[in-house]
Amino acid sequence: MTSQNLDAHIDDFARFISASPSSFHAAAEAARRLDDAGFTRLDEADAWDLGAHVRAYVVRDGAIVAWVRPASSGPTTPLRILGAHTDSPGLKLKPSPTTTSHGWLQAAVEVYGGPLLNSWLDRELELAGRIVTRDGAEHLVRTGPWLRVPQLAIHLDRSSNDGLKLDKQRHTQPVFGVESDGGPAAERDVLEQLASLAGVAASDVVGHDVITVDTAPPARFGAGRTLFAAPRMDNLTSVHAGLVALLDAPDDAGHISVLAAFDHEEIGSESRSGAAGPFLADVTARLSGGTTEELARMYAASWCVSSDVGHAVHPNYSERHDPTHHPLPGGGPLLKINANQRYASDAHGAALWSRACEAAGTTAQPFVSNNTVPCGSTIGPITSVRLGIRTVDVGAPLLSMHSARELIHVRDVVALSGVIAAFFRGV
Repeated sequence: MTSQNLDAHIDDFARFISASPSSFHAAAEAARRLDDAGFTRLDEADAWDLGAHVRAYVVRDGAIVAWVRPASSGPTTPLRILGAHTDSPGLKLKPSPTTTSHGWLQAAVEVYGGPLLNSWLDRELELAGRIVTRDGAEHLVRTGPWLRVPQLAIHLDRSSNDGLKLDKQRHTQPVFGVESDGGPAAERDVLEQLASLAGVAASDVVGHDVITVDTAPPARFGAGRTLFAAPRMDNLTSVHAGLVALLDAPDDAGHISVLAAFDHEEIGSESRSGAAGPFLADVTARLSGGTTEELARMYAASWCVSSDVGHAVHPNYSERHDPTHHPLPGGGPLLKINANQRYASDAHGAALWSRACEAAGTTAQPFVSNNTVPCGSTIGPITSVRLGIRTVDVGAPLLSMHSARELIHVRDVVALSGVIAAFFRGV
């Protein structure tokens, strides 16, 4: 890839991140781009005329499944699925979100997933997500910089540099104003603020799914400007890579190319829009349109690439990584392997990923965890168990995973998308 093309790709990635502060915004931004590319949005409650919709997608809450389906495909045509997720760890608004303490206005939040809590301190945060009004209408909202979780001054805790320990209840509640300042209700109440952004009355807001997000824009920096920092790269990196690849996927391949971007991976995927739920099974069964036996034949011939981020070797904590497997930043996407099947990769998956990397002009870097450090998991094993589809776990290496702001090498971002494109071409 030329430097000009790399620059354009990274700029587009930054725009995608900026437009996707929540899982709902990410699904909406993916849908917007698919609309612009001529894809058809389908409603799950409608009958689908698949013959008329070669390129189409469906949204379920904060998740999206999109596909390129050859006109000649039948009930046993195999699938090539790129699985990713739209959510990230952080802080989520509680039902009654406005509180006060010692003159400060605060937002009541709970911890979502497994964030690095200290990384949320002393940053300008925004609220982003959806609110639902009494009539059932859904509104996407984002506040821009509006809150901050202030850290205790070192003068009041001289031991803070010896080991900071944050209580998830007492120490994570952000401030957004001062009681004595007065002002309009929309500035002094969280729900009033969100409602005003949506142009509705706060009394009509009966539900919300809203998270906090770092508001500093994505930044490219460092020697040669090869480093890239941004919020929510776990796992917008894979969502963007899969989306870019799907937009260029051929519609005359011998398979159906699918992007499945789920919600709620960071909390176990057990929801109607998560990988452990029925979303992908519902969509793929309708894409087949065949009998139970034909659907089973489709799954048996299919592949899923589960793409999530992985750990680059941290230069200050190299002892936490496997001593013989050291993926390098800028060295290409990871092939994630775990003996206990926390990743779904096996020998056949390794062969498939190696072929795709070769076709894309890059190399696969094997990743395994240090035996003394518990391995996380992905949607890969879930998809494999749910559908019986052979699955391989991959991803781009990064630092500061689950921080409010993560770090990646630009070449790995571009390489991941190129390998997924090769996968969709059918290598």
